[in-house]
Amino acid sequence: MMETKKLYYDDPYLREFTAHVLSCEETKGGFAVALDRTAFYPEGGGQPADHGALGGARVLDVHEKGGAIVHLCDAPLEPDATVRGEIDWARRFDHMQQHSGEHICSGMICARWKCDNVGFHIGAESVTIDFNAEIDWDGLMEIERRANAYLYEDHAIEINFYRGAALEAVEYRSKKPLDGDVRIVSFPGADCCACCGTHVARSGQVGLVKFLSCQKFRDGVRIELLCGARAYRYLAAVWEQNLHVAQSLSAKPTESAAAVERLSSELGALKQRAAKLEASVFAQVASRLAGEGDVLLFEEDMSPESVRKLCDAVANVCGGRCAVFAGADGAWKYALGEPEGDLRELTRALNAALRGRGGGKPFFVQGSAACTRAEIEAFFRER
Repeated sequence: MMETKKLYYDDPYLREFTAHVLSCEETKGGFAVALDRTAFYPEGGGQPADHGALGGARVLDVHEKGGAIVHLCDAPLEPDATVRGEIDWARRFDHMQQHSGEHICSGMICARWKCDNVGFHIGAESVTIDFNAEIDWDGLMEIERRANAYLYEDHAIEINFYRGAALEAVEYRSKKPLDGDVRIVSFPGADCCACCGTHVARSGQVGLVKFLSCQKFRDGVRIELLCGARAYRYLAAVWEQNLHVAQSLSAKPTESAAAVERLSSELGALKQRAAKLEASVFAQVASRLAGEGDVLLFEEDMSPESVRKLCDAVANVCGGRCAVFAGADGAWKYALGEPEGDLRELTRALNAALRGRGGGKPFFVQGSAACTRAEIEAFFRER
């Protein structure tokens, strides 16, 4: 298969083109179409493939093999025909923003921490970059500030092919040794890297960069990044949510965190107060049922911990077995307790009869049951 002329290198902003169909073969998932030239970028170097239209077919994926670029289409194209191609420009420009933003940030990070970029991927939601160094969040925020300042300065981006002595004279980043014609993408003052991807013409077209996370990964870290429209959409959504939170707390959007901390402190105090009141109520119930023998209690919905505490309080004084069910028909939480007893057989029977799930120790079990109160009462009447 002959090598395909790569129009996306001549002009990454080219959205439409015409080409000659060299071959079309049915393959898994569609039809593999080869052209004499193409503006469709194939998946590679961490950048996903372009999508779009080719003739009357949709382009679902694009791959390169031995210099030839193959387009996976959802319909066949006639060999020897001349077809019109149209790039999904929103997808392409998004990838250009992500890739260029990644270069700028990676160049600054590698210079700051004297490390290497050992992994890069443009995902559907975010960009991930792996570095073989420990990188702290405060330092990363300084890189974010510097990278955005670089975007505002709107530097021109330089892309050239080098080989031989000319290549040896260029100081550039690369994950592996390279020879032959090497494509070098330079962001003057920020990065210089061997790269096969498509990029914006000027740094200002990246628009915005925003780091989302920095997590320990293998011998270094994995950083999550958003650039361009992705970063804008994310920050706009976060701002909208924060605005609603602030309004519900009667606070300014810039003071929502402090308002949440106050609310959390108040809630913690209320929980402690409620726990004390609950313990008092449970003690009164236990006192009332002291010496009653086997006990079956029904309560409104409570947390599993509250169900446990009530059952434990009553089981310790009733002189028999205590069963507590909290909730409503179809959704009950239960606890069974009998000091010095063995509830394993009863629990198996209960779960089978009441469509339940649960277990625990021989003398205390907890679980849930999808049954009615009448079924529970009937079950325990027989025991």
